[in-house]
Amino acid sequence: MAIEKVSLHSLAKASSAWAIGLSLGLSLAACGGGSTTAGQSVTSATTTTTPPPSPPPPPPPSSAVASVTTIDVNALANYAAPTLPAYYDGSVRALDSLPAGSSITDRGATLGRVLFYDKQLSINGAVSCASCHRQAFGFDDAVRFSTGFAGTAFTTAHAMRLGNIRYWQPGTMFWDRRAASVEAQASQPIIHPVEMGWDAEAGGIPALITRLQGLAYYQELFTLVFGSATVTEARIQDALGQFERSMISSSSRWDTAYAQVFSATGPNRNLNVTLPGFTAQEDRGRQLFMTGPAGGGAGCAACHVPPTFALAAGSRSNGLDAGERTLFKSPSLKNVGLSKAFMHDGRFSTLADVVEHYNSGVQDGPALDNRVRGPGGVPQRLGLSVADKAALVAFMLTLNDATFVSDPRFSNPFR
Repeated sequence: MAIEKVSLHSLAKASSAWAIGLSLGLSLAACGGGSTTAGQSVTSATTTTTPPPSPPPPPPPSSAVASVTTIDVNALANYAAPTLPAYYDGSVRALDSLPAGSSITDRGATLGRVLFYDKQLSINGAVSCASCHRQAFGFDDAVRFSTGFAGTAFTTAHAMRLGNIRYWQPGTMFWDRRAASVEAQASQPIIHPVEMGWDAEAGGIPALITRLQGLAYYQELFTLVFGSATVTEARIQDALGQFERSMISSSSRWDTAYAQVFSATGPNRNLNVTLPGFTAQEDRGRQLFMTGPAGGGAGCAACHVPPTFALAAGSRSNGLDAGERTLFKSPSLKNVGLSKAFMHDGRFSTLADVVEHYNSGVQDGPALDNRVRGPGGVPQRLGLSVADKAALVAFMLTLNDATFVSDPRFSNPFR
């Protein structure tokens, strides 16, 4: 069932390289900028010596960064190599939409974090990305439609949760999938006439770049990441994408329990077994979520795939409206219990409303996913009992991740 706006990093070489003397009289040049280059082997007739990797260059001066943010560029938060559960293994990594040859770095994601929370990205300094994507709500908004920079106009779609967007394999963004990637999506709220206001009349992205180029803390941060202070749209997109892709939610109650039973070689990776610490109601909800309608369940996991609970790559639409032709997507269900509005237009205000839609409200149309069709190809009618509907809600609440929504790596860095 499909319940439900928003990195790439191409780290530039540092502006200088240094030589490391070798006892054999040879030298090795190394590139900086947050990555390391493996030492080259020096071979003689009898021995092979491999010098250690060269360290990244020291951070450039960062007095402006320190004056406006809590970030210490000499001790950046870990975005590049987070500790993930064992079940984030090859089967999960295969779903990673990060383009080949790209990476997430501590420096790049840090710049993305500053951009994400900076109200200077709106034309009047009133809103930021985080104004609509709030950490406490799983980077969702607490209202159905978000307020734009002017404070009087509203968006026409509900803000999306951002956790685990990295594992939506097609990589497309927005509810209607119109942006090809996280990076392509990043510019759209900025130039939107309601959201952040840098439309053509206001000068567009070039006018924003002129503003950011004049801020000392961005001169320092762009130099830290890219080796020069030049601000470009591609660099903004890259950094925002790195930050958003680093938002991995893997510490919910479900995760804690599943980690105790996970088996890479077990049937279906042990996804459909009783979980320790769950109440009877929560475990009944788990069973309904993981089991298909043919087995007496609701079949939710066929579209919202554990352990990331991101949407399956081949999913279509969920029958909200009769005759629907748009192929909608949804965010991961992690932290779905923190949301206050559901679906692309926020029409439902409770998870119970969402469950009832799949139970009795699916409408037919050309875009409808076959997994929410019943016998004969008509929209499914699950016929769940009151107790089973409540159990599904109880299970989805176990996907809330208190660690994720309080993680300082994803919090507002401004003083």
